[in-house]
Amino acid sequence: MHVTEVSAISDSAVAGAGEVLRLLRDGVPRTRVEIGDATGLRRSAVAHRVTALLDSGLIKPIGDDQPTGGRPASRVGFNPEARVALAAELGTSDALLMVTDLEGRVLGELRRPMDIALGPIEVLDWVHRSGMDLLKEAGRSTRELVGVGVGLPGPVDHETGRPSEPVVMHGWNRFDVRGHLEQAFGKTVAVDNDVNLMAVGEAFTTWPDARNLVFVKISSVIGAGLISNGSLHRGAQGAAGDLGHLQVTNAEHVLCRCGNTGCLEAVAGGAAVLAELRAAGLAIDDLEDIPMLARNGALAAVQALRDAGRRIGEALANVVTLLNPDVVVLGGPFVDADLHLLAGVREVVYGRSLPLVTQRLQIVPSQYGERAGAIGAAVMVIEQALHPNEIDRELSKT
Repeated sequence: MHVTEVSAISDSAVAGAGEVLRLLRDGVPRTRVEIGDATGLRRSAVAHRVTALLDSGLIKPIGDDQPTGGRPASRVGFNPEARVALAAELGTSDALLMVTDLEGRVLGELRRPMDIALGPIEVLDWVHRSGMDLLKEAGRSTRELVGVGVGLPGPVDHETGRPSEPVVMHGWNRFDVRGHLEQAFGKTVAVDNDVNLMAVGEAFTTWPDARNLVFVKISSVIGAGLISNGSLHRGAQGAAGDLGHLQVTNAEHVLCRCGNTGCLEAVAGGAAVLAELRAAGLAIDDLEDIPMLARNGALAAVQALRDAGRRIGEALANVVTLLNPDVVVLGGPFVDADLHLLAGVREVVYGRSLPLVTQRLQIVPSQYGERAGAIGAAVMVIEQALHPNEIDRELSKT
């Protein structure tokens, strides 16, 4: 987990405890003297903050010498098991719930079919009921819950937690997702677009040192999550990363569902590839069948995936040139266990982009697939709950 540099803190008894916790979240146990050296705090101020954090359970004694006779242990460190987060990744046709500790380790999960078109009330009430059950199965309670993170398959105004004109979420536009779930759980709720959270989850789990990352979800729709200089880039209305509606060459005659022509999604998205293969005479029920056909040697499937990869690479080459990321991660049913689409993307991106931009660029498949979104949702709410200002506010109540 990225930890920002800690600067000197004021000397009030509890107000700087959040900064001490942020320091200790790097996983390195420290003595009180080392905490004082890192933060610029006096010994008495460090003692107040460490005591408050020990009492909360967010840090714990570390090392062989445990407290005896009233003397504190020499080192203290972050205790990720002190609290838990609940994450809900809602797709168009299924839902994934997770309970994690404060370092994103999964303590329990549940996946089930869920039609997003059922509407916000039915879907979110299921999230509440099933989330409570999952917490119980993990041996945790709402008292230990720091908050709930939610990913939605469409644009989201992150500040309000409301979907913003989502194409595939009929009946959800401007619905107060955050308010509905905060009332149900009695806890803080954070809401974001699913692809943004996949980018966060993939960066957190697999690429913690990558400050600039692009995650591309290739499914029935094509979208991207953008991490720039360690921060998620959402855009003014939460619509940043809508890769599927960039224009590509030689597709001016192809009508997209958005009403424009020539969009990437219209020629390389799931519906387009599915229609192409069905027209070629292949019996295909859904997108997950396409990589299987390619692995089994169906040349039409191999060619369709390679061509889709080239089309996506055409759009991504512009993104790579503009943003200069460390890594591009591809996820979705076309990418899972399939290299043909990935090869097409690499061919075009490396061929069209400047050597300075691509000399260290890695283009790789997702390691966590759709689970990355749920982990990203958990990380989002954990970072919010453990922000120094929030910790200071919580500890001031005790």
